[in-house]
Amino acid sequence: MFQFERSGLQVPRYHLEISENGLGAYDGEELPASIGHLDTPPSPQPFALKMFHVSPVTVTKVFALARDLKHFNFPCASAAKNVADTGKKTLTYNGLDATTSCTYNYTENKDVQTLTDIFEGIAKTLDEGRRLDYLHRYDRLGLDAELESFSREVADGHAIELQAIADTLRSLAGDPDVMQRVRTRASALLTLIPAQKPQAAQ
Repeated sequence: MFQFERSGLQVPRYHLEISENGLGAYDGEELPASIGHLDTPPSPQPFALKMFHVSPVTVTKVFALARDLKHFNFPCASAAKNVADTGKKTLTYNGLDATTSCTYNYTENKDVQTLTDIFEGIAKTLDEGRRLDYLHRYDRLGLDAELESFSREVADGHAIELQAIADTLRSLAGDPDVMQRVRTRASALLTLIPAQKPQAAQ
């Protein structure tokens, strides 16, 4: 489980959980997508995605790293002073016998950094799914620039687990009322999702 908190962001707080069976859950708070010119900025609004699927490759990597890191039962925060605030992060492992965790703003541990990148990459994809759904409904002209930017994030490895927003991408790819470039980019992203292997007969 990964928790993140940092004020001033579009998503200032979220909680992302992955189970060994490949199911994930994601919830948090998000500033409204469009706030206009209000004297008083609106408060963050809650969101929740109760279930999505995480690829077996990512699940295996996450839990292997968790084991290597003693299920986070150690101080993982850097002792360095004057480190920039990158957000309060907490990794938690819920085991059969105990719950262990570590909290950090910055860490020098490479495995913790890798796990952080994985969880943040999943969160970025899920956040993008909500953003694309919003634009598809309220601002179709904004989809082109948004998908162009997101495609770069995917290419750079900063956004992962695209199957979690496959329904959103399919909706865009198949909508004749959006720009051709939007349909093309959505279709290209869909091709990056590995095909699920059929289960062996019992």
